Amino acid sequence: MPFIDMRKNFIIILVAGLMLTGCGLHNKYVQNVEVPANAFGSSQDVQAAEGGTSMAQMSWREFFTDPLLQRLIEQVLTNNTDLNSARIAVEKSEAALDAAKKAFLPSIYFSPSGTLSSYDFGPVSKIYNVPLQINMDFDVFGSISNKKRAANAVLLQSQVREEALRANLISTVAQQYYMLQLLDRQLEILMATDKLWNASLETEKTLWENGKIYSTAVNQMESSYLNVKVQIVDSRRNIRSVENAICSLLAETPHHIERSRWGSSALPEHPDTSTGQRMFDSNFIQVGIPATMLEMRPDIRLANFAMEEAFYNTQDARSAFFPNISLQGVVGWTNNAGSMVVNPGKILLNAVASLTQPIFARGKIKANYKIAQLTEEDLKQKYVQTVINAGNQVNEALADCQAASEKHSYYHRQVAVLHEAYLGTHELMDNGKSNYLEVLTAQETLLNAQLSEAMNMYNGAQAVIALYIALGGATK
Repeated sequence: MPFIDMRKNFIIILVAGLMLTGCGLHNKYVQNVEVPANAFGSSQDVQAAEGGTSMAQMSWREFFTDPLLQRLIEQVLTNNTDLNSARIAVEKSEAALDAAKKAFLPSIYFSPSGTLSSYDFGPVSKIYNVPLQINMDFDVFGSISNKKRAANAVLLQSQVREEALRANLISTVAQQYYMLQLLDRQLEILMATDKLWNASLETEKTLWENGKIYSTAVNQMESSYLNVKVQIVDSRRNIRSVENAICSLLAETPHHIERSRWGSSALPEHPDTSTGQRMFDSNFIQVGIPATMLEMRPDIRLANFAMEEAFYNTQDARSAFFPNISLQGVVGWTNNAGSMVVNPGKILLNAVASLTQPIFARGKIKANYKIAQLTEEDLKQKYVQTVINAGNQVNEALADCQAASEKHSYYHRQVAVLHEAYLGTHELMDNGKSNYLEVLTAQETLLNAQLSEAMNMYNGAQAVIALYIALGGATK
């Protein structure tokens, strides 16, 4: 009896020790990685733009007010094959999580069997078993809980990946749409230039026919005029290319993309009617605080959920050092009594509880735990870098917005000045007081300035979209 009591005490001490050392295996994940406080940068421009709210909190329908663009975005979000694949990935993760949640429940199998046996052509013995087998694992050391929580983190990552792809698609469609508007605007400028330069060419031909200029002047003017013709062809070809790119996002065959005129409603209207856009409105460009970006940017949330998954994987790898406790049972109907067959059959009950404690597994358990720890540490480093990269993207996009805003007034004035210079030079040429080189220079300089002004407005719109996405916009 003393020996039995000693053995009981030893078992109790052993189980208590295992329970104490297993403490913490049920802990929940808490994000405790420090990130830079000034993720957007420390420049005066960035600090001046920060506010309590962020433009990223606007839904994409509030941000993009053009009805045709809204309809196009909705079609892409419905038809795009990559986004549909992301939705399927979410459904797969949901199924995996559902299975992980049910790991706490017992597994029940119905496995009837029957045997016919005869010895030396004697009477046939009929044996049958109609059992229900029940297996159940007890989550004493958190293995099942950690697997379930890791599966939930995987689901969250799938959902965030879908959000990120969705935001990128919205951004891409908007930029392609505005590129079409820009190309339309450039084509409009080139068509107007074509008419003006054709008139200049006809004037040059008249002056040549009257012996007032040499034929070289006509040739130079015609060469410049033909160059405009080539640019018109290129613009139309570029329009076709961008339309095809949008059709690819729509998962449709090539067709015309309906769009509004440049500047009509590219972004919410700006008080300055000469731009028609809010891209140069400092009240519209609200960056907000870095904490808002951490909550909204898909890549940052994805990195956080990856750390959460790694945390629970580490917990699960640690729980492998502790015993696995399971219960197995059989209940059913059988006529097999071991050494004889009884008819009718009798009820069979059988229950076995087992505890499996790993002792030596060729170093696999220890190695898996070490790998899980290193993976968790690696993901923490990547999370910090993701935040730094995100802040850099915000800073770059904001700088592009400010640069486009500053250049807009210069381009606007430059076009006005060059237009006056072109008209004056052309008038002088009509009166024989200016040569063709001055007219050519004035025409080409005005055309380049007009195209540059339009391109700068597009760059401004592109920068605002990039800032919107960099802050975590278009995810909802």
